[in-house]
Amino acid sequence: MAANNGEEQQQNQLIGHQDLAHKSLLQSDALYQYILETSVFPREHESLKELREMTEKHPRNLMATPPDEGQLLRMLIKLINAKNTMEIGVYTGYSLLSTALALPEDGKILALDVNREYYELGLPIIEKAGVAHKIDFREGPALPLLDELLEDENNKGTFDFIFVDADKDNYINYHKRVIELVKVGGLIGFDNTLWFGSMVAAPDAPMMDFVKHYRGYVIELNKYLAHDSRIEICQLPVGDGITLCRRII
Repeated sequence: MAANNGEEQQQNQLIGHQDLAHKSLLQSDALYQYILETSVFPREHESLKELREMTEKHPRNLMATPPDEGQLLRMLIKLINAKNTMEIGVYTGYSLLSTALALPEDGKILALDVNREYYELGLPIIEKAGVAHKIDFREGPALPLLDELLEDENNKGTFDFIFVDADKDNYINYHKRVIELVKVGGLIGFDNTLWFGSMVAAPDAPMMDFVKHYRGYVIELNKYLAHDSRIEICQLPVGDGITLCRRII
């Protein structure tokens, strides 16, 4: 059902001026808090809580993975019995730690990010959690690193799970590479695929500059994934959208 003009105006105002204390698309802050307090926080590992609270004080905390999404990642890792994973975009490492805690003792994460400084903010907490040995962090732009991996045929089809939460203007470029690196039956997760709810906003709606800048790239990614016959997809309104892609061929 189409929204009336009043509803559209209200939605557009939210996109331009919403409280960015969290990225959930739930219209009720109280309902989101209920989910956190009932289902997420009681089961959150103490190291994840420490990392989350530390990151909340950082000026770029909006880049952090929400705790309910971290909970989803942990369950996915366990459901598919993942051992060899990759993360593109790390920041202070909440999703990275979520994955590391879910992996078996011999599990591995190849973590790619252009900024080691942010990663090292969370590293002491990751080390205290006893899972730093599972992480191979590499600093630098991800595309050249992915191309380097693809040069070795032995790397293709070897990753069980790949999580992408980095520069949105390169999401399609990332997909074209990681689809070859993930195994058939493995999962790719793209974060922020509903991009603060801006997907359904009018082009002239008031938006924060960074939301408006990347909106078109996320729209193109969603179209691309929807028509990629190599994958099955499921888009979930967790955080500000996560699309799971299961490679089938």
